[in-house]
Amino acid sequence: MNLIKSTGTFGFYTIISRILGYLRDILIAIFLGTSLIADAFFVAFRIPNTFRRLFAEGTFNAAFVPSYTSELIKGKTKSKNFADQIFNLLFLSLLVLVLVIEVLMPLFVSLIAPGFIEDTKKIDLAISLTRITFPFLMFVCIASFFSAILNSHNKFAAASAAPIILNLILIGILLFGKLLDDHIVYYLSYGVSIAGFLQIIFLYHYVKKFYSLKFDFNIKLTKPVKIFFKKLLPSIFSSGVTQINILIGTIIASFQASAVSYLYYADRIYQINLAIAGIAIGVVVLPQLSKYVHTRKKNQIQLIQNKALELSMFLSLPATLALMIGSAEIVSALFGYGSFTEDSVNNSAKALYFFALGLPAFALIKVFSSFFFANQNTKTPFYISLISVFLNISISLYYFKDIGFIIIPIATSISSWFNSIVLFLLLKKRKLFSFNNVFFLKLFKIIFASISMGFVFNYFITIFGDKLVYDHNLKLFYLILSVVLGLMFYLVLSFFIKAFNSKDLKLKY
Repeated sequence: MNLIKSTGTFGFYTIISRILGYLRDILIAIFLGTSLIADAFFVAFRIPNTFRRLFAEGTFNAAFVPSYTSELIKGKTKSKNFADQIFNLLFLSLLVLVLVIEVLMPLFVSLIAPGFIEDTKKIDLAISLTRITFPFLMFVCIASFFSAILNSHNKFAAASAAPIILNLILIGILLFGKLLDDHIVYYLSYGVSIAGFLQIIFLYHYVKKFYSLKFDFNIKLTKPVKIFFKKLLPSIFSSGVTQINILIGTIIASFQASAVSYLYYADRIYQINLAIAGIAIGVVVLPQLSKYVHTRKKNQIQLIQNKALELSMFLSLPATLALMIGSAEIVSALFGYGSFTEDSVNNSAKALYFFALGLPAFALIKVFSSFFFANQNTKTPFYISLISVFLNISISLYYFKDIGFIIIPIATSISSWFNSIVLFLLLKKRKLFSFNNVFFLKLFKIIFASISMGFVFNYFITIFGDKLVYDHNLKLFYLILSVVLGLMFYLVLSFFIKAFNSKDLKLKY
């Protein structure tokens, strides 16, 4: 496996999905802005979308891939039986969960958006929309099962391309926004669930080369299956801790008008980088790292871990600086149109700035967690994540009354840095990770290149200042130009000072 090539493949389709997601969100911003309808839709969309991120972006992989890889080594029959049992248990439990939540939806929405309770119109709308979107949870979990099988065989393209379907469908609906008027949120909600079902069909077309689906509800809880489900819940919580923190933030933010929308738009921007710097790398290294751990190849383990960490920092550090420097200009250029007012831009930009402070930590959590998961240890990241979430909730609730919604991204970043640092310290203590001889030199070069890029990006943001104001029609063009010029400078400087080696493009791990 080539780490950079595989990450590039996963990252390419993920970027396409994120770009389409941006187009989707700019259309939502135009037609819904940060209104009551927007808040209700974002709550309804946040639940299935959070589960999509939790399951589709590496969390299901964390529990499934090491176990499935172990069974593959034993033979195809063993791996097939294991996969059949997991699928059927997953299908039945998800079906029951969806049916129960559909019946109890008023209570469920009251729990995830308690700030809506006093506004009858808003909570009724949120209940109706969440009922429509909630089946997506079941569809995306099954799709994640198929993706995990593909990833176990080092096939990353189809799994990373599947989320594109959701964005294409929602964009198609939004193009009729003027005709649909306020009813558009219902069509969008139906589109979410339909997209989930289509993802299953799309992925099964590719996965059937490695696994054929078999419905058999005479389930036997074998030892590997029991081990998998014991690892699943901790892996969901630990690998998806950033998304859980954001979901908690959404719950708290529901007490302040439009705050849910501000956080949603800020979240959408930094997730573009996180998808590659953390999620893609974590997903790609896990199958190969699991094999090396199983066969006890220490040199290969150290090499792939250091390269994964190096690549994560190479991607996340410059993005962090760029988002902090140009948070207001970025939000304005991406979403500042139609119903998305200048006040909405300013509030979303504040949230983005503080989310950006935690971006390297968000990426490190994904990478460090994958090191534990490869050793079939999901409990340690789980316990750390539990403390991290408690820290996040405590900070948010304590300061929310005085500071308002802005404490949520601050608390998320603080708790994420805590999480990543403790993960690292425990990896070192248990001798599950060690630095090689060149890592710190590479890290110094990456930091130098990132800071230099920050000055260059700030220069372009300054000279194009009058072109990046809220009312300028071509502000998006000038933002893209600034980003491209800053990125080119970063890549050229990194290549010149050897913060990035061209040899790594061909190196097998």
